[in-house]
Amino acid sequence: MDAITFARTIRERRESVGYWVTLDAPPATERIARVGYDFVCLDEQHGMMGYAGILNGMMAIDAGRTAVGLVRVGENSERLIERALDAGAVGVIVPMVNTAADAVHAVAATRYAPLGVRSYGPARSALRIGPRPAEANEATVVIAMIETLEALENIESICAVDGLDGVYVGPSDLSIALGGAYPYDPSIGEVYEQALATVADTARRHGVAAGIHAPDGATAALRIDRGYTFVCIANDLAHLEVAAATHLHAARVGVPNAETVSR
Repeated sequence: MDAITFARTIRERRESVGYWVTLDAPPATERIARVGYDFVCLDEQHGMMGYAGILNGMMAIDAGRTAVGLVRVGENSERLIERALDAGAVGVIVPMVNTAADAVHAVAATRYAPLGVRSYGPARSALRIGPRPAEANEATVVIAMIETLEALENIESICAVDGLDGVYVGPSDLSIALGGAYPYDPSIGEVYEQALATVADTARRHGVAAGIHAPDGATAALRIDRGYTFVCIANDLAHLEVAAATHLHAARVGVPNAETVSR
């Protein structure tokens, strides 16, 4: 998938499934990018990577030749957004967007003048989107995270911001903000589900994409069924731990691997 195709997929609210990367491990990121996901998102905010990791991660995603790369930037900063796009990201997910003004700021950081304030310069992004600013503006996606009570209260005005392509629920922070003792606390399940429905419905009415993070594929499918148009699944660090623990359990309790036994 190329940048403009991905941008249209998001803007047309067509289904898209991605994967979340937190580790600065380009060979692993390249493998993930070849699995078949539509996009892979590198996490600058809570991931274990700096700018070099983002740059190398983007090259790894490009090497996979099937997925496009997004970056969840560390904050709503013109500098961080510009650097992520210069590294070759086709778009950014911007955390802690609490007001329409925050969303306007994020959009402006992704667009060249006269639509925004992004600075023009030689970068990896030119390999994908071409040298003309108008082409870059058309092919670049900007998504605002909804993860606080303030953002939930302002979801209508945030979704109405011109140029914003989508909103993305951060379920851990949002569930805590709603009164959960920990992420996905079942004691606030009904309130949490109502909040998710509000975000999805508001995004639909304003014609922007509704995205959400999911801990696993089954949850991702559930969210798509309930009105979300794009999802991002788990993360590489969590899945590495789960896979290692699963094999350790099998080894210690003596559960045979069918393929191994057949040999």
